[in-house]
Amino acid sequence: MAVKQSAVPKKKLFTSKDWAGYVFSAPLLIGILGFAIYPMVAAFIMSFQKTSNSLVGEWVGISNYVYVLTDQIFWQSIYNTFYMGILSVVLGVILSFVLASLIYNVPSSKWRNFFKGVYFLPNVVSLVATSILFTFLFNPGKEGLLNFFIGLFGFDPIGWFTDPTYSRFSIVLMTLWGMLGYNTIIFIASLTSVPRDLYEAAEIDGANWFKKWFYITVPYLKPIIMFMVIIGTINAMKRFTDVWLIGGTAGNPAGSLMTAVLYIYRNGFLSSQMGIATAASYILFMFILVLTIVLLISNRKNNFD
Repeated sequence: MAVKQSAVPKKKLFTSKDWAGYVFSAPLLIGILGFAIYPMVAAFIMSFQKTSNSLVGEWVGISNYVYVLTDQIFWQSIYNTFYMGILSVVLGVILSFVLASLIYNVPSSKWRNFFKGVYFLPNVVSLVATSILFTFLFNPGKEGLLNFFIGLFGFDPIGWFTDPTYSRFSIVLMTLWGMLGYNTIIFIASLTSVPRDLYEAAEIDGANWFKKWFYITVPYLKPIIMFMVIIGTINAMKRFTDVWLIGGTAGNPAGSLMTAVLYIYRNGFLSSQMGIATAASYILFMFILVLTIVLLISNRKNNFD
């Protein structure tokens, strides 16, 4: 005869013992409601309105979304954002992972710490300072440091930030310099979690250092790699400060540095069209959401395989 289990009493949402926790959490909850949830809801409502010089506008339905989706400048900004973002993330993750593997295998702990500090140093420099620094390094004239160096080999000066052919890739190079150290430190910390037994078993089977790295280290750290890709992709889709400092509000040269966030800034704060700006913001949000979901699904399928 089966013994009937007693029903587990449900815990009340508010009890006398929980009030202290709710009181201490109240400032954080109020901050989230006031500075995160409310602005998102207000911006979503505003995306269906036509505004000029005030935040109160006329209801126009989906006209703002139609305008953004049919605006050639918006799609140019999306292309620029994806171009610079994909290159920055792919090259940044690959280079930082290889660099972390090399630093991790340095025999001397003093030299390992030295390389960690050297490569992480650019991460403590602000993005504004980095943009100003690279403006001098990538000066289009012969006096620019990089142009002076390539001039020693007989090459003509390159307009790194003034030629649309090179401007986007120049931003990618600047981004790599800034993000390489942070990613490298994360990967070095992750490498310590790989079991040494796997490497010892591979050595017994005659595997060299490359096979151990490719068949053990890379698969074991795949979740960390995917995490860095997702975080890097989200940050790349929000690019604004560096392109604004270098290319201005027009995304010069010839709009090659116009990103999606810079497009939103132009419409919202220069043209006072907050309805169009908020509509573009939610379209960009959907791009980021879909891209993140695709990356998560692909990672899950690979894990199942």
